Amino acid sequence: MPRGTDDASFLENLLSGTMFKRNQGRLVRRLTLIALASIVLLGGWTMSKTILSQSEKIVQQGIVWSVALLGLWLAFRIVNYPRFANFLIAVEGEMDKVSWSDQDYLKRATGVVLGTMLLLGTVLWAYDFFWFRLFSLIHILDAEALSGGP
Repeated sequence: MPRGTDDASFLENLLSGTMFKRNQGRLVRRLTLIALASIVLLGGWTMSKTILSQSEKIVQQGIVWSVALLGLWLAFRIVNYPRFANFLIAVEGEMDKVSWSDQDYLKRATGVVLGTMLLLGTVLWAYDFFWFRLFSLIHILDAEALSGGP
């Protein structure tokens, strides 16, 4: 395929208002659009508080709203770009094949992980306490210098 054809289809898609495969991959495409829109809006807000903070209010709001609207349009077009939309549709198809754990199992597994981390933290604290006291006792470490004393 010639390079010019790819560019034309991308530009045509960018200016189009249609949705590609409207009823497929809806959840993943919506979540991707929400994530992209959040990034755009957060970027516009940050721009208004940093780069444009010294500008006049009307100029600041005009630039921020222009960038936000352009970014939101690009986010909408990205999730409807055929190659990316097909990828997101495939992702949703694969996610439907995953066997998800039930809530009771997740609670038990979370408890095991948190308990293990608490136990490991306690053991490491005990080792640290023991070696610190031992090295301080035999004057390998200067306990007062480490604790911030005079």
